[in-house]
Amino acid sequence: MKTSPSSAVEEARAALGRRLRDMRKPTGLSARALAARAGWHESKASRIENGKTMPSDADLIAYVTLCGAPGALEDLRATAHGIDQMYVEWKTIQKAGLTAGQEAHVPLYARTQRFRIYEASVVPGLLQTEGYATTMMSRIIAFRRIPDDVESAVKVRMRRQRYMRDGHRHFSFILEEAALRARFGGPEVMAAQLGHLLQVAVMPNVSLGVVPMTAERTMWPVEGFWIFDDLQVITELATAQITVKQPSEIDIYAHMFSELARLACVGQAARSLIVDAVAALR
Repeated sequence: MKTSPSSAVEEARAALGRRLRDMRKPTGLSARALAARAGWHESKASRIENGKTMPSDADLIAYVTLCGAPGALEDLRATAHGIDQMYVEWKTIQKAGLTAGQEAHVPLYARTQRFRIYEASVVPGLLQTEGYATTMMSRIIAFRRIPDDVESAVKVRMRRQRYMRDGHRHFSFILEEAALRARFGGPEVMAAQLGHLLQVAVMPNVSLGVVPMTAERTMWPVEGFWIFDDLQVITELATAQITVKQPSEIDIYAHMFSELARLACVGQAARSLIVDAVAALR
């Protein structure tokens, strides 16, 4: 099973390169000749067409001009910008703090009807209390040495939770038991957070599963990921946020979610694991 979260980016770059190569070939120009006419290094066109270098807007303009296909520019530009959004480093997203990144996802939440969310080591943002979110975001800010806008970032995160109250949307959460035990904040913060999970677990549009630490694994723990309808997946690495839109990649994440769901306790069994985590705080 292919699980590399950056594979969709690589494949999308290669596909864009093939489109540009197919545009060039009818002109009779070689990649080197096109590069020369564009005033580039002789290998640049070859690198673009092989998916090794992402073309800029100026590069795309040169392609459509030299290949006599100006009508293709806007579609090529939209495709390239979409690829740029697939792999975005945290230093780019968070250069001014955390608030902008929180706000950027609001439109995605607004148009999504079915959420499938897996987290291995933390409580996901839609389920976080204000105290838990404040502690967690404060530690991210300190670790990444970015501007401290924790108060405004937490407010945006809390406002996004209003979608949980929309009975027309469905939310499926799978947490590893380790996410219940990892402490962000003191005992009071964690007790409030775990108590909130117990409340959310009985909402009619929410399914909450917990994979116990004693489960015999048939699916290994992976990076946390969020599936929005069947259209998009977001997963977070240590250095970047990955956005996947390729159907074959989304299918892999959906299959992983199904396999993890088979391991998870639900209903009273899940609530018992949460209660045990509360008791461990004492």
